[in-house]
Amino acid sequence: MGRPKKITLKEAAALIQDGDMISFSGFTIWRRPMALVYEMIRQNKKNLHLFEVNGGTHTEVLAGAGAIRIWESCWVGHELYGKLGEAIARGQIEGSIIVEDYSHGHVVARLLAGSYGLPYMPCALSMGTDILNPEFDMLRKAGLRDGSNPKIPAMKYAIVEDPFFGMGELLLMPAANPDWALVYASQVGDEGTVRVFAQTYTDAEVIRAADKVIVIAEEIVPESYIRQEPEKNLVPGYAIDYIVELPWAAHPTGSQGYYDVDADFIRNLYAASKSQDGFNRWAEEWIFGVEGHEEYLEKIGVTRLEQLRANRVLGYSTRMKRGSR
Repeated sequence: MGRPKKITLKEAAALIQDGDMISFSGFTIWRRPMALVYEMIRQNKKNLHLFEVNGGTHTEVLAGAGAIRIWESCWVGHELYGKLGEAIARGQIEGSIIVEDYSHGHVVARLLAGSYGLPYMPCALSMGTDILNPEFDMLRKAGLRDGSNPKIPAMKYAIVEDPFFGMGELLLMPAANPDWALVYASQVGDEGTVRVFAQTYTDAEVIRAADKVIVIAEEIVPESYIRQEPEKNLVPGYAIDYIVELPWAAHPTGSQGYYDVDADFIRNLYAASKSQDGFNRWAEEWIFGVEGHEEYLEKIGVTRLEQLRANRVLGYSTRMKRGSR
């Protein structure tokens, strides 16, 4: 197995094809590869099938730009800075986005099955709830469970009797195996070993379930360094296909140990995304109005970035204004 290939941000976005099934690292407003999301939009990616444990700022940007055709998840929003997924909701209402709803546990179960190389995961999650109402199988209603797309299972779920211990009904959730895992990491070794500071969420499962993996890292470090403490590493290099070194690549989402969430930026995005015209104006300024990531950072400005930068001992910024009692 060879080393992952080091590429540029534009080359990474070019690898993703219209209609591909993708999934992301991180959680809501933490460790999302936003620079890659912006570049995908600049390259006019369309009809993407986004499967994720939860949506966040990256989801809303892709949806607002018209890049998503299918969204399978359990929740979308910006946490404290915007409780709703305005662009996803608008797409669902208008019919431009097919939304397949699950519980949080269902989505994790599907990724677990995919990461283990299993066809499905047995569980008893959310049984008896309307999430399992056949009327809410939106991919079936759209005629997409016909076997024409290998990434879409023939059934949303199956309920079977336990054949071993007589424990009653079990729920079988089909595996999810995205074409791409798009991952933001704190550090990556020059041979691809991935390290993530703080919470790792379902990043390892996303990486192992996907056919191909792109890691956007804050910094590339020597493999000899990153292997000195193997217990801190997430996945080995042979699981990674491409790496990009790009500081501040998660902005405006946060990267624990490097920088905080840019709260004002996300609040402004949320306000703009309440209408399509508002989102379009925002995108014209922040996505299409800059040539790439470097101009984006220049537009934000060094003063604002330094306010967000984390204290290397505490792991969070000591310059940001926070709530008080």
